[in-house]
Amino acid sequence: MTDKLNLTEKDIDIINSKKGLEALLRLSRLDYNKGIKNVKYEKRLEKLQEEMLILQQWVANNNKKVIILFEGRDAAGKGGAIRRIIQHLPPRAIRVVALPKPNETELGQWYFQRYINRLPNNGEIVFFDRSWYNRAIVEPVNNFCTQQQYKTFMGQVNEFEKMIQDSGIILLKLYFSITKNEQERRFKDIVTSPIKKWKYSDVDRKALTLWDEYTVYKEAMFQQTQKAAPWKIIKANRKTNARIRAFEYILNQIPYENKDVSQIKHKPFKSIVEDD
Repeated sequence: MTDKLNLTEKDIDIINSKKGLEALLRLSRLDYNKGIKNVKYEKRLEKLQEEMLILQQWVANNNKKVIILFEGRDAAGKGGAIRRIIQHLPPRAIRVVALPKPNETELGQWYFQRYINRLPNNGEIVFFDRSWYNRAIVEPVNNFCTQQQYKTFMGQVNEFEKMIQDSGIILLKLYFSITKNEQERRFKDIVTSPIKKWKYSDVDRKALTLWDEYTVYKEAMFQQTQKAAPWKIIKANRKTNARIRAFEYILNQIPYENKDVSQIKHKPFKSIVEDD
């Protein structure tokens, strides 16, 4: 039976472990190979989460300030990645910012003002689940801003980010990239799920129809907003892969003390790093 399944002795040990049995029980049907993949993913995630705690302690002990932006199309997996990254971090040491649409007061302010109010304090990491880059893609595509407002933003954003960095804040920008077919599949999963369907918005309903328009503005953003802080594009058709890649990028980019490179180094489990 193990020969048919092509399981190695190491695979059998994984299946017989507590984590392996729990992974099998979570599956809708018995699938040893998928169970093994899930255990390998969870073990890799735990190592990266341990390393993230070391990074966070360095930020806190040295009064550093960190901003990490998560951008991408709707249903790209930004929120899920953030949840895994912060899962074991002290709640008082981090913040997740996911702003609603601006109110009347905010509409009358300088566009960046409401984001400035959410920048990190000393010793703090702030994760933006969408950010000021709403004005680079979502707003112009959906006519939530004028073309002049869009052009003004694009003319100011590089200098805004330079000012952030000049003030001593570490700024990372991640873009989660999925295909049109994968976005459609995820939308179907959301609307048919009793516990997820609340996520499906009017903007989501139009996203597939406006796919090409989103692409035009996305490419313009990549071309014009690299000066102060470059974008890291994360292939996100497989959520597990995307989470691991995002974790590794963050840990590699921030120069914290006591970094354990052996924990961060890309470890090629076939189940995690095969191409999207």
